[in-house]
Amino acid sequence: MKPSVVFLRNMGAAMLLATGLQAAPATITVSANQPAHKVAPTLWGLFFEDINLSADGGLYAELVRNRSFEDADEPQHWQPVTSGDAQAAVTVTCEQPWADNPLATRNKRSLRLDITKASPSATAGISNSGYWGIPVRAGQEMHLSLALRLPAGTNIPLTASLESKDGKSYATAHLNAGRDGWSTIMAKLNPDTTDTDARLVLRASAPGTLWLDMVSLFPAQTWKNRPNGLRADLAEMLNSLKPSFLRFPGGCWVEGETMAESYRWKETMGPLQERRSQWNIWGYWATHGIGYHEYLQLSEDLKAEPLFCVNVGMSHKEHVPMDRMGEYVQDALDAIEYANGPVTSPWGALRARNGHPEPFHLKYVEIGNENGGPAYLERWPLFHKAIKAKYPDLQLIANEWAGGHPTDPLPDIIDEHYYNTPEFFMNRADMYDHYDRSGPKIFVGEYAVTRETGTGSLRGAIGEAAYMTGLERNSDIVVMAAYAPLLAHVNHRRWNPDLINFDNSRAYGLPSYYVQQLFAAHRGDVVLPTKVDAAPTAAPVRGGAIGVGTWLSQAEFKDLQVTAGGRIIYQSDFSSGTGNWRFHGDGDWQVVDGALRQTAIKENIRAVFGDAKWQPGYTYSLKARKLGGAEGFLILFNILHDDDKNWWNLGGWGNQRHGLEIDGSESATVAGKIVNNRWYDIRIETAAGRIKCYLDNKLVHDVAPPSLRSLFASATRDETTGDIILKVVNGAFTPVMTDVRIDGAPVAEGPAALAVTLTSPGAMDENSLDHPTKISPKPVSITVNNGVIHHEFPANSLTVIRLTAK
Repeated sequence: MKPSVVFLRNMGAAMLLATGLQAAPATITVSANQPAHKVAPTLWGLFFEDINLSADGGLYAELVRNRSFEDADEPQHWQPVTSGDAQAAVTVTCEQPWADNPLATRNKRSLRLDITKASPSATAGISNSGYWGIPVRAGQEMHLSLALRLPAGTNIPLTASLESKDGKSYATAHLNAGRDGWSTIMAKLNPDTTDTDARLVLRASAPGTLWLDMVSLFPAQTWKNRPNGLRADLAEMLNSLKPSFLRFPGGCWVEGETMAESYRWKETMGPLQERRSQWNIWGYWATHGIGYHEYLQLSEDLKAEPLFCVNVGMSHKEHVPMDRMGEYVQDALDAIEYANGPVTSPWGALRARNGHPEPFHLKYVEIGNENGGPAYLERWPLFHKAIKAKYPDLQLIANEWAGGHPTDPLPDIIDEHYYNTPEFFMNRADMYDHYDRSGPKIFVGEYAVTRETGTGSLRGAIGEAAYMTGLERNSDIVVMAAYAPLLAHVNHRRWNPDLINFDNSRAYGLPSYYVQQLFAAHRGDVVLPTKVDAAPTAAPVRGGAIGVGTWLSQAEFKDLQVTAGGRIIYQSDFSSGTGNWRFHGDGDWQVVDGALRQTAIKENIRAVFGDAKWQPGYTYSLKARKLGGAEGFLILFNILHDDDKNWWNLGGWGNQRHGLEIDGSESATVAGKIVNNRWYDIRIETAAGRIKCYLDNKLVHDVAPPSLRSLFASATRDETTGDIILKVVNGAFTPVMTDVRIDGAPVAEGPAALAVTLTSPGAMDENSLDHPTKISPKPVSITVNNGVIHHEFPANSLTVIRLTAK
């Protein structure tokens, strides 16, 4: 039997059904006369990783792609161009007949153009369209540079043009070709037309052979007008976030898939042609045009503390042997000296020669990224001992990973990362209320709603805002936090969502961008105790796909059926194989005797079937048998995205318990064990807003989806102005009428000094390149009467209010 599917009109309806039209009234009380701790001045910052073409093709203003021809053994991103009866051959070569005068000792590839027939009326050459088109604007000058080599005694006239894809010229420059050695040629191009899909064309009008390398095109105007600079609009969007720190150069990019691909800062310095061309773990070649020096310079330009993350001798797949770790420790020491050392020190002198004699004042160094386990615990002390011996005041940050962080010696700060659903973050708005204040400080180095948020929805932003009220309220221990990732080219998205999205000429911020902006612009100096009294709101009612899985066990599954309203939505039939099932994790799935069998002993192996649009309220039944291993079965249900952790875990936690795990949170666990080679009847009912789980027809769980807090708030005081700053997040799908009381400090009556709200009619609404500010802060009327604000906070909203103290 082929499965039939029942659809709702849209996915938003499946996610966002909620009971009632308006939440019960609420009260927020701010104790303005009982100031608590200071807000950490470094709290809100940026995390930059070269992911999604964030640097090359993004923040880095270079417009030519594969400028030094190192990306491949063929002219990748370059196209031959001929007119008339011209003839030429284009090759990428490492040939160095001029070994006594190479352009670069590291990047040895260049492009060879052999022109067999050409004339002024029939030219031959090459073109480059950059990153999905080179954007040119009428009247905005562009700077071209290239390295050219001609054999002795030859003369080949060359031109450089900016032109349309069909050959219409916008700007042309004649190039004076060098001979008998590499020559660097520079030219200015002034386009007379605006075109976001232009190309750069280099043409020769006589036969002969020439070599090209380091072909570079920059807009004349970069951010801060720095040479080798940054794309102005993207850099200004970073600046508008008012970051207090910049963590660089990334996360997984620091580690690399192998040690050969790990980040080595010394190879990102010096002349551009000598900087390492490196395969990026996110699927492209990196030029390191933004190198270690440029990251430090960007931090200074943003007025942000630099936070450098060093490789700890660990990649995704390899570890550096302990007897070779001295090189990596010395790399970290040398990086610190480059940033902070006097000009009389070796690395401080290099910084001065690079144009920055003053120190960059690096105060924070993170040792590794998302590293943990015995290998990390073994390497951490090497860095700690060496760095603290020479720089005792430097703050060292350790990774919280694989269930822990180093404790010997204890780090100054630990870095925690969180990615999940909006509700996950709402449920953790108070997680730091209970942290031990005697231990290390906390850096929430990466966090974002990455599930159930489309490509960056309002709902995701509100989940993050709720969580951020808790970070601000607990900024005595949480001293830094950064959304991640920061940037994404819309044509090379390797992670979703990303705070700022762009193409070659436009950019927009997610609703999350404006959340970050509002918190940073209105951070305050001192935390004011805030009490929220609000009724919980109903959790979203969700439907979704179904599935099965294992965790360190082997199992098989059969007779799977999903029914709703008396109709069969799905009935398994493996007679022709696995069909449209989707498999995740490193499993070994096959059909055996009409059952779906999985035999790999590994973690988090899942098979999913169905559609996120399957409506709520279905019954899912099946038979399952454990074949071996440490645990039992994972029975997946209400799956909106295939990576959702929404399942009934039978024989979990070392085959000691059965429990529901909904949106990554444990719920309703009971003692239980799954034995080998026995078929179990399993049934999950999701009707009437409850989840009922039966094992062999015995009811094991009967729970309602957890309710959600509807209202979140934090308050601070600006010590310069005396303003009281209140941030209120309504995470409910309905408005919440609220009384806000300021106790112990009179505030000016009448309209608030400032009040803005971030919201939209639809929880899943998003911004886009065509509608970049659809969801952005808007002024709202809020009035103080007799010391009280009586206001209805919209559904799915963040509101920032500044009150003037009398």
